[in-house]
Amino acid sequence: MSANRYLADNFAPVADEITVEDLPIEGALPKELNGRYLRNGPNPFDEVNPASHHWFTGAGMVHGIRLQEGRAEWYRNRYVGSTSLSQFRGQPDIPGPNWNNSGSGPNTNVGGFAGKTWAMVEAGGCPVELSYELETIGRNGFEDTLPGAFTAHPKVDPLTGEMHAMVYAWAEWMDHVQYVVVGKDGKVRKTLDIPLPGMTMMHDMSLTQRYAVIYDQPVTINFELLETHSLPFGWNPDYGNRVGLLPREGGVQDIVWIDVPVGYAFHPMNAFDNDDGSVTIDICNYKVIADKDKLGPFGDSLPRLERWTLNPNTRTSNVQVIDEAPNEFPRHNHQFGNQAYRYGYCASPSFVPGESWPTLKHDLHTGARQVFDHGPGRAAGEPVFIARENATAEDDGYLMTLVHDLAQGSAELVIMDAQDFDRGYVAKVTLPQRVPYGFHGNWVSDRSVAP
Repeated sequence: MSANRYLADNFAPVADEITVEDLPIEGALPKELNGRYLRNGPNPFDEVNPASHHWFTGAGMVHGIRLQEGRAEWYRNRYVGSTSLSQFRGQPDIPGPNWNNSGSGPNTNVGGFAGKTWAMVEAGGCPVELSYELETIGRNGFEDTLPGAFTAHPKVDPLTGEMHAMVYAWAEWMDHVQYVVVGKDGKVRKTLDIPLPGMTMMHDMSLTQRYAVIYDQPVTINFELLETHSLPFGWNPDYGNRVGLLPREGGVQDIVWIDVPVGYAFHPMNAFDNDDGSVTIDICNYKVIADKDKLGPFGDSLPRLERWTLNPNTRTSNVQVIDEAPNEFPRHNHQFGNQAYRYGYCASPSFVPGESWPTLKHDLHTGARQVFDHGPGRAAGEPVFIARENATAEDDGYLMTLVHDLAQGSAELVIMDAQDFDRGYVAKVTLPQRVPYGFHGNWVSDRSVAP
């Protein structure tokens, strides 16, 4: 076993890019699901130093399964193109401007927007456009309208169709981050530089109908770590922890900063405005991170699900614990994004080798929690919600995710009924190879991005 936990067992990369057609199915795939399930994650293509390698720095690899009229037409996995990969393969660099001369490629998220497929990464990298079959087309700064960095976690407003992002670039921007808005046409319409007292690891953001939400948290740049680690961020509780509420069409002078308890959150579930002017944020929050474990996210603590209520008038916060159990990779029905909602879904990760990762459903009105147990030694990833055609309720739809059978070294794409966990799997697609633990993905319907 590798001395680095994030290179061992199902964290370990796979070696080959393959394409397999006509995948076996158990159950019945809903015929309305026509499109691709895509997921991005780190997969080093060359030898790395186990003592210094951080999970977040592996080369990007996208895994995709195409569903069509009840069939699983194909599985394929492809590296996301980058300067480093091109050099490794002895090929010309991929097309497109590289604003900060980054050698790495996007390894964090993948999805569809403005009719195209995008691989994305935080900390400055340009998005990379992929073909329907997941081949790299090239870097695409939203048709050359992006002035610099982008993020892995933009938020698409279901009411306007615009994409909002909070962007940092630690090597180039040490004193500010940038708010970016991309129009429905796939072109940037707004940027705003936001000064910060230090360079925080700004993994995500939130969006309400009034505000773009900024997370200024105590995991900050530490250049001394570059001597021994591939990612130079460390736990810095003296930095403090605060949330900025930026009016969506406002300026820097309009930001309301509110202190919250020291901790770190990669991923909010959803956020919305309340009638009394306060803001509610449901978020997966770690007590401490990047302290003793500087190679990945899970070694110091695991995140619990919390509800933060922020009052911009009094600049105060109230924190309620929704679930003490591990909750990560939160999702909700996208049509209820930045609005009051009822249901959220999470994976429940473990850092114990071979331990199961169940899927959780939270009723945020009643406090009820449902658990989908995938079985011993079976670990489920981020649960993507897909609304059923002609849905009649917020949770009327499917959950789709990858399940890793840790003992068998295999993987499946599973579809669950979001309203009825007791039903078991609606369908299960057996994949032709193991899929390593990864980060984020999405269901990209053929209506969103055509074949």
